[in-house]
Amino acid sequence: MKLKNGFITYETDGLQYMIAAGESINTFRGLVRSNETAAEIVNCLKQDTTPDAITDRLCTIYDAPRETVKADVLKILSQLRSIGALDE
Repeated sequence: MKLKNGFITYETDGLQYMIAAGESINTFRGLVRSNETAAEIVNCLKQDTTPDAITDRLCTIYDAPRETVKADVLKILSQLRSIGALDE
């Protein structure tokens, strides 16, 4: 899975913003503001990846149980899926 090309990210003041451009505005019109964890997940999605690979990456950054990290990853992926931001 990967973030669709039509979704553009911008980071400022510790926050990441994502907007839809081009054909992506047919599925989503708006702005997504991500916290640090969600931003890291989105950054992982800039290349083809898997939920397990994203979980592995976050486990190297955060001191949290793997099950908790995986649940957070799946929640963010579900939210991105709901706005049509993922190529799967």
